Amino acid sequence: MKGIVGGIATGFVIVVLIICGFKCTERIPAGYVGVVYNMNGGIEKDVLRQGWKLVSPTKTITLYSTALEQSYMTKDDVGDSPNDESFEIPTKEGASLEADVAFSYSFDEARVPEVFTRFRGQDGKEILNSFIKPKMQAWIKEETSAFSMIDIVSKQRGQVNATITERMQQRFNKYGIIIDNVALADIRPDKDTDKAIKKKIKAQEELETAKVTAETDKVNAERDKAVALINAEKEKEAASIEAEKAKIKAEGDAEAKKIAAEAEAEANEKIAKSLTPELIEKQKIEKWNGTVPQIQGGSTPIVDMRGDKDE
Repeated sequence: MKGIVGGIATGFVIVVLIICGFKCTERIPAGYVGVVYNMNGGIEKDVLRQGWKLVSPTKTITLYSTALEQSYMTKDDVGDSPNDESFEIPTKEGASLEADVAFSYSFDEARVPEVFTRFRGQDGKEILNSFIKPKMQAWIKEETSAFSMIDIVSKQRGQVNATITERMQQRFNKYGIIIDNVALADIRPDKDTDKAIKKKIKAQEELETAKVTAETDKVNAERDKAVALINAEKEKEAASIEAEKAKIKAEGDAEAKKIAAEAEAEANEKIAKSLTPELIEKQKIEKWNGTVPQIQGGSTPIVDMRGDKDE
C-alpha cells in the first residue's frame, strides 16, 4: 500500500513538474522578439529572440515583430482586413475619393522596451489595431489633401505614394515603429467625380500630346536648320578647297613657265656664247652643197662664200 501511495505521489509530482515546465516555457517565433516584464522588477533590459525560452512564472512575455508585416485597410476581405476598413481621402479640390490602403511595418528591435512602456504592455497586433491603423488613416488624409484628383488617380499616383510613405516613416519613427512602404492600392471615385476626372485626364492628355507635337516640330526645325548650316559650311569649305587648288595649279603653271623660260634663256645664252665667228664660218661651209649660185644676165658666175647670212 505504501508503495502504491508513493508511486501515486511521485507521478503527481512529475505531472506537476511537467505542467510547470509548460507554464514556464515560452516560444518566440522567427521574426519576433519578446519583452520580458518581471512582476518583481519591471521591464528587463534584454529582449528574448526566437526559440524556446524558460521563463519564471513571475515574468510575462510580450511579442513584437521585427520582420516586415503586411497590413491592409480595404473594402474587401484582404489579409488582416476582414471587414470594410476602406476610408475616404480628401483632395486639393475638396472632393472625396474612397481608398484602399496597403502598408508594411515592423518594430525597431532596439526600442521595443520603450514601445512596451509607451503602449502600456500592448503587443504588436494590439498596437496595430489600436494605434497604427487609426493614425495611418488620419495622417494619409492630411497628405492627400495637398494633391489633386488627377495626381491621385492617374500615373502620378506613384509619386503620391512615395510622398505618403516618406511622411508616414517620419511620423511613426518617434514611436519606435518602422514603416517600409505605404500605397493607395485602389481608388474609387463616385460616378460624377469619375466622369469629371476622366474628362480632365483626356484634356490633359490632349494638351500633353499638343506639347509633344510642338516640341517635336521645334526639334525638327532646329535639326533642319543645323543640317542647312552644315551643308552651307561644307559647300563653302568645298569652294575654298577648289579655289585653293586652282591657286596652287596657277602658281605651279606660272612656276613651270618661269623655270622653262629661265632654262631656255640659259640655253640660248650658252649657245650664243659658243657661236664664235670661226664656228659660224665652219657651219656655213658644212651646210654648202657645192652648188654655185647662178645669176642671169651675165656670163660669169658669182660665187658667194658668205652663205645665207645676207639673204
